[in-house]
Amino acid sequence: MKKIALTIAVLFSISISNIWAEGNGVNDVNEVKGTNNTTVRTIKAPRFARPLVEKWIKEYAKTQPGVEFQIAKGQGNSDLNVVLDDKNFSQIVYFGETAVLPITARSSEAARLLEGKHLNNKKLKQLYFLNEDFDEEVKKNKAFETITVYSGSNATSVASSFAHNLGEESSNFRGKRISGDDLFLNTALAKDPLGVSFNALPNIFDLKSRHLKEDLSLVGLDVKKDLANSFSDNGTLDELLTALENSKESEVAIEKVGISVNNADDEVNKFLEWVLAQGTKYNHEYGLLNLK
Repeated sequence: MKKIALTIAVLFSISISNIWAEGNGVNDVNEVKGTNNTTVRTIKAPRFARPLVEKWIKEYAKTQPGVEFQIAKGQGNSDLNVVLDDKNFSQIVYFGETAVLPITARSSEAARLLEGKHLNNKKLKQLYFLNEDFDEEVKKNKAFETITVYSGSNATSVASSFAHNLGEESSNFRGKRISGDDLFLNTALAKDPLGVSFNALPNIFDLKSRHLKEDLSLVGLDVKKDLANSFSDNGTLDELLTALENSKESEVAIEKVGISVNNADDEVNKFLEWVLAQGTKYNHEYGLLNLK
């Protein structure tokens, strides 16, 4: 009931602000024309959330055939944006959470060097970040010293989530920065046998097979013994989602995911209502956690 009440309050606030904006000649919905000359509302989403958004669009069209939503193309403006928890956005409707795990390429030299390490927060900080307090520790650990860290630099990257979970800033990552979507971090690992990175679950797992993508391996974490298999390369996406929803593991960054509203009208508000009422049931299918 609290969630529904909050949703209604958020949507009411969006509607009121939109009425004010219309009266002042701003905040109009993008006039993109779709089939049958209908107005199209556009949604921009990072790759890890895009399959879920595409599912929403397909299912919502069955209930509202006269309304068209599309994935935004290019770098232009969009009516809605899928974003990570960000205090810079004043209007966000949260629908789920994403987990971020450290990864490397399967059967790589980095995977061999990190095999059996079971890293805790301190070791993760030593491996991934520049920090004077850890310099001597890193030098003692030759495995860490030879590994190259790849981190995302895009505004939609989960780099900040991974860093903040360990009490660090994304500017403190050591190694190399990769521009563009976080999916390119996987590509970087495929090219560097000594590379490590991190990514959101939907970018790590094959959503159809529910297993890790065949070219990736999870960096071992210091988790509870009964969860060890779920956090191994043999675990499934569904086992991991269940483990993360039932147990807090400090080494795993978990961030809320929501929709920020750039342009609102009645159809956009109806879509947001549908997402919270019906769209969240697809969270697990597409690798996202449910809101707690």
